[in-house]
Amino acid sequence: MSFYQQIQGGFMLDSLKQAGKNIGRELNRAWESLSDGWRELLSRCSNALVHYERDDYPDQEIAFPHWGIMAVELEETATELIVRVEMPGVEKENCSIQVIGNTLFIRGEKRSVRETPSSNFYVVERAYGAFERTVTLPKNVDSEKAQASYVNGVLTIRLPKAVSETIRSIPVE
Repeated sequence: MSFYQQIQGGFMLDSLKQAGKNIGRELNRAWESLSDGWRELLSRCSNALVHYERDDYPDQEIAFPHWGIMAVELEETATELIVRVEMPGVEKENCSIQVIGNTLFIRGEKRSVRETPSSNFYVVERAYGAFERTVTLPKNVDSEKAQASYVNGVLTIRLPKAVSETIRSIPVE
């Protein structure tokens, strides 16, 4: 019996159809699982933009300061880097700024304000607690001359660029 006759007889054709169905079924399951995973991830991420819930693990809280996303802008001019950070509701006294190497560290705490201790909340979408944000600086800066201001919930940090080192060739004698 020739190859063509086997295909016409249906044996190989049925086997190929069955294999195709099996592959299709497995691909469909994999796709559904992947889709469910993406939906869950997107749901968690969108919630993280506006709300942070503390875990019941106090040791982890100390090791990893958490807060919602603080939007950052990093602008470069001819003489300085300007970093703007949105931090609405944070008192400037509860914020610290540090430059180590080429990394800017912004740390602080947003405290919860509860006007009536016996009240109940039905919706809580605001984030409270300790936070830390790091920004990698693209240039070396002179941190001794840095200045910071906080107006209308926006922290602005001005970091003068470090004077570039002169490159000098040294002849070998």
